[in-house]
Amino acid sequence: MRIPILKLHNYLLISIQIDLDDQTAIQFQEDLLNKIHESGATGVVIDLTSVDIIDSFIAKVLGDVVSMSDLMGAKVVLTGIQPAVAMTLIDLGIHLQEVPTALDLEQGLIKLRQELEE
Repeated sequence: MRIPILKLHNYLLISIQIDLDDQTAIQFQEDLLNKIHESGATGVVIDLTSVDIIDSFIAKVLGDVVSMSDLMGAKVVLTGIQPAVAMTLIDLGIHLQEVPTALDLEQGLIKLRQELEE
């Protein structure tokens, strides 16, 4: 199953509404990087509101997506991180300290504009 990636101006918006398995996570990583390359997007908002549980592999892929997007010139903002997901990320040593976060998609877009100084 693929995760939809929407384009809004110079941004890509992703709302993960399904349980992530390893295959879906890898496909998402490839799809997002290709979309950044094709669209020239300068910012990405990934909404994790519906993600209740995250394992070590998915956490690593998420961290990699943020780093790879940054290398391609797109700033990432994560939104809607649930408490259990936050605890799991920290327990796994994935701190994402440089990654801006917001409570919801709307605030994520505001934060992205601030980060990009637009």
